[in-house]
Amino acid sequence: MNKIELLIPAKDLSCGKIAINHGADALYIGAPRFGARQAAGNTLSDLGQLVHYAHLYGSKVYVTVNTLLYDNELEDARKLVWQLYELGADALIIQDFGLLKMDLPPILLHASTQCHNNSLERILFLEKLGMKRAILAREMDLETIRDIHAHSNIELETFIHGALCVCYSGQCYMSRMTTGRSGNRGECAQVCRTPFDLVDANGKVLFHDKHLLSLRDMNRAAYLHDIIDVGVISLKVEGRLKDEAYIQNVTGYYRQLLDSI
Repeated sequence: MNKIELLIPAKDLSCGKIAINHGADALYIGAPRFGARQAAGNTLSDLGQLVHYAHLYGSKVYVTVNTLLYDNELEDARKLVWQLYELGADALIIQDFGLLKMDLPPILLHASTQCHNNSLERILFLEKLGMKRAILAREMDLETIRDIHAHSNIELETFIHGALCVCYSGQCYMSRMTTGRSGNRGECAQVCRTPFDLVDANGKVLFHDKHLLSLRDMNRAAYLHDIIDVGVISLKVEGRLKDEAYIQNVTGYYRQLLDSI
């Protein structure tokens, strides 16, 4: 049986160390460029220190290189991948399949949830491409995940805690359309988190200045056993922009739950 992995976000080196100290089996963290959270990039020096620290305790470090890339960025992205490999990163989280056409080092690749990983057909396609892991869309039900696990050999990762996007996983264009800032370029303006008025066809204001598109955070603590039972091996907490207190408490909480299971 595979070890069930508790996967924790790290905004920076300090958050990464705190996550490891409180029981994270693995971390995911942004590289200097090309991550889906532009505000959570990290220097190569810090990433190297974190990889070293994580490996001392048997933890892994997955680095996000999961924006869509422009043609003039491909060479820089290729060089960055090699640098991350030489630092000892355990895997890359990617969205742009153009990376697969490059001269890449032998580093494991995880398909970002932004790749629309929401069906058996899609997961089999990713497996055929050589992906080690698929990060499942957050909207998927347990029976669909069970079916994917039964008919594929790829590792499955799913979110268990954190903020939810009101738009469909991997296909949100709201920020791009309203502000010009694309989530697929790491620049989401989080427009859905802002207050709105709801006005009917007659101009009557039904709600004023309410967070109508901002969902409550996900908390699947009560369903961990069910999620593991359908074949998920990596339980992922959302939050690469969260502070140290969040990382400490959420990691410790899920570590205890997972150990009890």
